[in-house]
Amino acid sequence: MSRNRSGPSGTRLTLQRAGWKQSVALRWLLLLLFVFLFYFSMASRFVPETYDITLGAKSERDIKAPHQITDEKATLEAQEKAAESISPIYSIVALRNETLLDQIFSRIEQLNQDDQITEADKVDIYRREIPDLVNRYLDSFVQANTGTQTYSSTLLEEMKKVTSEQLYRVPEETFYKLPKLTPEQIADMKTVGRDVVRQLTRESLTEAETGRTKVAELVNASSLSLKTEREAVQELARLVILPNKFYDKQATEEAKVEAKQNTPPVVIKQGDVVVKAGQAITQDIYDRLVALELLKERTTYWPQLGVLLLSVLFTLAIYGYGAMTEPTDVSRELTNVQWLMLLLIFGLNTLMMHLVAFTHSEQWPFIGYLAPVALGSMLVTLLLDMHLGLVSAFLFTMLASVVLNVRQDNLFDFHYGIVAAAVSFTAVLAIHRASQRSAILKAGIMVSLFGSVTVLAIGLIAEEPDRIQLVQSVGFMFASGLLTAVLVIGLMPFFELTFGLLSDLKLVELSNPNHPLLRKLLTETPGTYHHSLMVGNLSEAAAESVGANGLLCRVGSFYHDVGKTKRPMYFIENQNGGANPHDKLEPKVSASIIIAHARDGADMLKAHKLPKPIRDIAEQHHGTTFLKFFYYKAVKQAKDQGVECEYTEDDFRYPGPKAQSKEAAIVGIADCVEAAVRSLNHPTVEQIEGIIGKIIKDRLDDNQFNECDLTLRELDRIAVSLKETVIGTFHSRIEYPDEKDFKPKEKLS
Repeated sequence: MSRNRSGPSGTRLTLQRAGWKQSVALRWLLLLLFVFLFYFSMASRFVPETYDITLGAKSERDIKAPHQITDEKATLEAQEKAAESISPIYSIVALRNETLLDQIFSRIEQLNQDDQITEADKVDIYRREIPDLVNRYLDSFVQANTGTQTYSSTLLEEMKKVTSEQLYRVPEETFYKLPKLTPEQIADMKTVGRDVVRQLTRESLTEAETGRTKVAELVNASSLSLKTEREAVQELARLVILPNKFYDKQATEEAKVEAKQNTPPVVIKQGDVVVKAGQAITQDIYDRLVALELLKERTTYWPQLGVLLLSVLFTLAIYGYGAMTEPTDVSRELTNVQWLMLLLIFGLNTLMMHLVAFTHSEQWPFIGYLAPVALGSMLVTLLLDMHLGLVSAFLFTMLASVVLNVRQDNLFDFHYGIVAAAVSFTAVLAIHRASQRSAILKAGIMVSLFGSVTVLAIGLIAEEPDRIQLVQSVGFMFASGLLTAVLVIGLMPFFELTFGLLSDLKLVELSNPNHPLLRKLLTETPGTYHHSLMVGNLSEAAAESVGANGLLCRVGSFYHDVGKTKRPMYFIENQNGGANPHDKLEPKVSASIIIAHARDGADMLKAHKLPKPIRDIAEQHHGTTFLKFFYYKAVKQAKDQGVECEYTEDDFRYPGPKAQSKEAAIVGIADCVEAAVRSLNHPTVEQIEGIIGKIIKDRLDDNQFNECDLTLRELDRIAVSLKETVIGTFHSRIEYPDEKDFKPKEKLS
C-alpha cells in the first residue's frame, strides 16, 4: 500500500516549514532591524561622533568637523582687525573764510569813518573786536549747521576745538596801522585779501600754519604798493585762514562698523581638521570642540532620541501598510520572507546613497544626484506591490534628503528631497505594469528624464544659476536613471532566486510558448497543451475574483500537467478517439500511472529550474484526491472473481501534498472543471453550475482546502467566476432553454 504523504506527519512538517514565515517573534525582530537601519542611516548626519578630550591633553587622532559652523571668536578677531585697519577719516568743512575777512574790513571801514572816536580808542577797539569777530563767526557757523545733514555734531565740535587751538594772534603794531587806512586803501586791501584767502583755503588744511606761511608771498605779488597796506593785509589774512579739514569721529566709527559688517565670518567647514593628532588642546580648540558638540562630557541625548523616534515612525509607515491595509485578506499580508527581502532592499538602497554621498567633494558638489534613489522603489514595486512601492518611495525621499545632505545647514536638503520624490514616484508609476525586462530600461529612461527636468527647474530657480554646475547636476541625474535600470535588471534574478519570489516579469517570460517544456507539451501532448491553456483562462479569472495572483495561476496552469509528457497516451485528451491503454491494465497500475504525472511534472520543472511556486502548483493541484473510477473498477474486478479487494481507498489517492496556497487550489478546481465540461457534448447552463458546484463541494468535503486559506465566501466567488468564464469559452456548445419556455402561456377564454 502506498503511503499517504498528506497524513499527520506530512501536515506537521508543512506547518513547521511555514511557521517561521508567519512567526510573530521573527516579525518583530525584522521590524526592530528596520528601526536600526533607519537609525544608523540618519544618525551619522544628525548625531555627530563625540570624543573623550580634556583641556591641556593631546589628541590621539585627527578630529574633523562633522558639520559647518561659524568660529565666533575668530570672527570677532577678524572684525576687530578690520576695524583697526580703518584710518581716521577727515572731513572738509567749508568755512567761507573770505566772508569773515569781509566782516573785518567792514568793521574797520565803519570805525575809521567815525571822527568822534580817537585813534587810541580805535586801536583798543580793534585789539578787542577783531579776534572776537572770528569767534563769533565760528559760533554762528556751528549754530547754523547744527541739526543739519551737512555736518555731524561731533565734526562741528571738533572744528570749533581745532580752530580755537589754532587761532592766529595779530601782532600789536597791526592794530596801530588800521586807524590810518583810508576807504580807498581798505577797498584795495579787501580785494587782495579776499583773493589770497580764497586761493589758500581752496586746499585742504589740517594745520592753518601751512596756509599762513604762503600769505606774504601772495600779498607781495599783488597790486598793493604801500608797505603798510601789505603788512596789514598779511596779518588779517593770516587771522582768517583757519584749518578746514578735521577728524570726523562719527564717520570713522561708521566706517569701522561697516568694515566689521563686511568682514566675512570665519567658517569651520565640514571635514576641516579641527585638531591634529598629537596637538595639545588649548582653550580656543576646546571651545571649538564644544561649539561642534564633539565632547562626550557635554553630550546630550536629545538628538539620538529624535532620530530614534523618526526611525520608529518610518518603520510604522511600512508596517501600517504591510500588515494593516487589508486585514480581512490574509493573502495580502506580508510573510517574514517578504519582510526580510524588503529589509534587504531598504538596506541596499540606503547603502548606495551613502556610497555616493561619501564621494562628495568640492570638485563634484552635486554628485549626490548620481545616487540611484529610485532603485528601492522600483524593486519593491516589481517584487511586492505597487502601493507598498509608493510608501517606500516616500520613505526613500526622506532618507535621500538626509543622507545626501552634505551642506548640513538644514536637517533636510530640499534639493535632493524633491528630486528623490520625483524619481521615486516616477519609477513606481512607470514600472508597476511591466511585462518585459525591457520595460525596466524604459522606466530608467523615464526616471532620467523626469529627474533631469526637476534638477533643471531647481537650478533655474536660483538667482544666478551657475551654468557649469547646472550641466553637471543634470548629467549626474540622467546617469542616475540609467544606473538604476542596470542595477534593477541585475538584482531582479538575485531576489527571485534567493527568496523564491515570482515577479510578473518572470511569469510573463515563463509563459512564452518557446520555453522548452511548453514546446515539448505542444509537440508531444497537443491535447494536454490545449487543456492547459483552457485551465489557464479559467484559473486566472477565478484567482482575480478573490484577490489571488491571477498571472501565477495562468502560468502555473500552463505547466501543471507537464508530467503527462512521460506517458502521453495514458491520458484521454491525447488519445484522439483511439484505443485506451487502460482497458488492458490493472486498475492499480492505471492509477499509479495517472497519479505519477503530478510528481513527474514537479521533478521535470525542478530539473528545468522553474521557480518553486510553479512546481508547487504542478505537485499540489490534485492534492490527495481520490481516483474513484479505478478504485471502483478494482472492486468490481475482485467481486467478479469472487474475492475481496486487496486495496483501500488510500491506495487510489494522490500523494499530495494538499494545496498550500490559493493559487494551487484554484488551478486544481479549474483543472477538474475544464475536464468535466469538455466531456459533455452540449452542456447547459444548469449542468455547468451543477458540475462546478459538485467539484468544489467534493473537494471541500474531502478536506482538500484545509491547508490553504480559501474561505467559503471565496469559494462561492470562484464558482461564479468559473461559470462565467466557461460560458464565455464554450459558448457555441452550451444549450440554452428554448425561447418559447420564457413566453407566458395564453389565457384560456
